[in-house]
Amino acid sequence: MDEPVNEKVNEILAQFTKDRANLIPILQKVQNTERYLSENDVKEISRFLDLTENDIYSVASFYSQFRFNPPGTHIIKVCLCPACHMQGSSRILESVEQELKVRLGETTGDSKFTLERVVYSGCPGSAPVMVIDQDTYTRMTPEKVKEVLARYS
Repeated sequence: MDEPVNEKVNEILAQFTKDRANLIPILQKVQNTERYLSENDVKEISRFLDLTENDIYSVASFYSQFRFNPPGTHIIKVCLCPACHMQGSSRILESVEQELKVRLGETTGDSKFTLERVVYSGCPGSAPVMVIDQDTYTRMTPEKVKEVLARYS
């Protein structure tokens, strides 16, 4: 049985021509609206662009920005750019993983947090950087992780 048509996705698709060059902008816009790319979203996009679902997954899975599972209420991004790495971002990542009992790319059992990695540029003076939703935390230390996470509990 087919999934119901997602009107929001169809409204997004209507903003584009049926050109495969629009795939990434479409994926970005759908994920910004839906928070992730569902199986049904991928089907709709594949029909619209006349691509196979496998083509869509191949492109989307190449980029770490796209997710295929519903994210938690709060998305935590730890920057792993060279500047942040040199300042200990791997320790920040480990602290978040230990505190939340999840690994990179996972969502907590209560669906409250999803842990992701990003690579920003321009962090040298503020590294290491962690972002939760739209809030940026600079010069993070493993000791600060618990305190910052508590603000979102």
